[in-house]
Amino acid sequence: MRVGVNVPNYGPGTGPEVLRRWARTVEALGYDLLTLSDHLVVTPDVAAQYPAPFYEPFTALSWLAGVTERIRLGTSVVIVPYRHPLLLARMAANLNELSGGRLVLGVGVGWARREFEALGVPFERRGALTDEYLGVVRAAWAEEKDYRSGSVPIWVGGNSAAGIRRAVRLGDAWHPLRDLTPSGLRASVQRMNTVAGELGRPVPALAPRILLRLTDSPVPGADRRLGEGSIEQVVGDLETLRLLGADTVVLDPFLGDPAETLHPQTAWSALATVADHWNLDSRP
Repeated sequence: MRVGVNVPNYGPGTGPEVLRRWARTVEALGYDLLTLSDHLVVTPDVAAQYPAPFYEPFTALSWLAGVTERIRLGTSVVIVPYRHPLLLARMAANLNELSGGRLVLGVGVGWARREFEALGVPFERRGALTDEYLGVVRAAWAEEKDYRSGSVPIWVGGNSAAGIRRAVRLGDAWHPLRDLTPSGLRASVQRMNTVAGELGRPVPALAPRILLRLTDSPVPGADRRLGEGSIEQVVGDLETLRLLGADTVVLDPFLGDPAETLHPQTAWSALATVADHWNLDSRP
């Protein structure tokens, strides 16, 4: 099982040098994947969680590809309806080729209604547009002489029943996000297996993005979220996910306060602690 890191590409402390240091730090620690989030317009609903400045993920990842050597680069997640599908296909294919085949394309339907309005995209049709656009992206990539996309895995985000169904129909992996409990994720994986059987489709790989919030003492309770608690609990969560069949687990150390971006060393310390206690497959 490989382990990655979701890096904040937003907030008052974020800029080119900080992003460079993030990338080089997580690569040096032995993590396999670096992912960035996606917003194009920082409307009030977006700003409440992910304040400006916000670095567009394809632009930022293209730049980070040049300052890293080994680590995979991904989106968690790009909002599919925000871009014309042929533009999305072209940007992803170019980034994959220019980075030496390191791209993982995590995709989602989006949630910020005001951002959809600002972009002139119908919010109510975001699910249908995502399905349609992913089909167009796959068809474009089939034109290998033009797009030269190589093998770009598509991870479909979304914790809902619709997201699971979309992952089975259109994705290479299911990529549930953040506030996940062990029992809740286990039940969702069972549901994914059931849906795959009903549709006669292969079961997608499992690639969750979980919190990383280390505490000095264990966090009690059955509702404890994956990645939250003592280092022993977090390592136990990684082992649970490995046994559940996860291909990759992405750790998300951003806890919700924009001021965290001013002090990335706190997150780097937590990631170093995990690296010291978990055998990262890709560590040099």
